[in-house]
Amino acid sequence: MKIAAISDDELNISQHFGRAPFYVVVTVDAGKVTTKETRSKAGHTTFAAHEPPKLDPGERHGYDAGSRSRHESMAEAIHDCQVLLAGGMGWGAYEAMKGYGIETIVTDVKDIDEAVELYLTGRLTNLMDRLH
Repeated sequence: MKIAAISDDELNISQHFGRAPFYVVVTVDAGKVTTKETRSKAGHTTFAAHEPPKLDPGERHGYDAGSRSRHESMAEAIHDCQVLLAGGMGWGAYEAMKGYGIETIVTDVKDIDEAVELYLTGRLTNLMDRLH
């Protein structure tokens, strides 16, 4: 099993999926971490020329065609992962990752190693209220 965590510093889970420059990918075999690697992640800086669409009040961002394309680019780097850990993200990105078959957990646990251990023991809570 492979678990990806978004990160700004390769140690902690970033608070915003779109802004994080890295994925830290942890490989787990028989319940134990066997490898850890860092992968580059497409994000807001990659798509700097993109102008986000205007949203009506109460409308969630991340559902337009441009966002879907960007989410696909972000998912490519973790196509071999089964789980994604994030500190926060938009609803569109969350649902896109689910659509790619990646279980997405939004957490307030900062330390990647701690979050992975909690996930493996079934004690990592998915904090849906952190989605925007």
